[in-house]
Amino acid sequence: MDQRPLARFLRSRRALLGPTDVGLTDAGPRRTRGLRREEIAALAHISASYYARLEQARGPRPSAAVISSLSNALMLSDDERTLLFTLSGRSPERDDRTLRSDVTPSVLDLIDRMPGTAAIILNAKFDVLALNPLASALFEAFSAQANTERNLARAYFLAPDPSRRHYGVSATEDFAEFAVSQLRAAAERYPGDRGLAGLVTELRSRSVEFERLWHEVDNVLPRHQKKSLNHSVVGWIELHCNVLSIPDRDQSVVLFTADPGTTSHRALCSLALNDSEDLETATYR
Repeated sequence: MDQRPLARFLRSRRALLGPTDVGLTDAGPRRTRGLRREEIAALAHISASYYARLEQARGPRPSAAVISSLSNALMLSDDERTLLFTLSGRSPERDDRTLRSDVTPSVLDLIDRMPGTAAIILNAKFDVLALNPLASALFEAFSAQANTERNLARAYFLAPDPSRRHYGVSATEDFAEFAVSQLRAAAERYPGDRGLAGLVTELRSRSVEFERLWHEVDNVLPRHQKKSLNHSVVGWIELHCNVLSIPDRDQSVVLFTADPGTTSHRALCSLALNDSEDLETATYR
């Protein structure tokens, strides 16, 4: 097997990543572009010498587990991951894939630079991975929950108070169908993810509504919606809700905005200008 295409691919993908892309400290200028070999090796949990041999086209054929680890370390898209398996002479393995909970620093920076927009980052099982200060102020229930308990699907289907099942946000029926559709699709993509499997099992056993929708709902794609929320401080707020996809990590950014010049917009601005200690500390995990 000719190892040179695999070596070229690894080198090219490594050159596209910087320290901050993978959560490392940027120590200043580097002699060459991209991460160092030992940094990728550490992220993939393999030895630096073994990774160096792969890039030099003189190493043994990597196992499927090593290829999977390298694809995560190099932040490959699904198509790039498939190509990496192919170049390695392996069939793409999907059963070992698990949901990622780490958010790219550049995406965290992006939502922090949106003072007039409440932004929440979700993974494919609706865990809240991060939120900006305005989202934290808008959705007050988040501050009462531990980070590991912030799951929108569980909060909806298992809420003891039906009026607060979607953190007080309207258009709950649309969310229910969307959530079930997305969780079913995620379960197909990640059959080996125990956390996802556990959530689906829990919801199917404890929620009659979820179990019914699991069998009835077709695929539902994200779309623009109008929602409303009765906030304890600023009252009713009418919101636009849009979802942006982060394909390479299978994550989503949910954006809440209000029409400029409206009472709702002024309410959002009031929350955004609140620099209280709670607002400062209730951002990212």
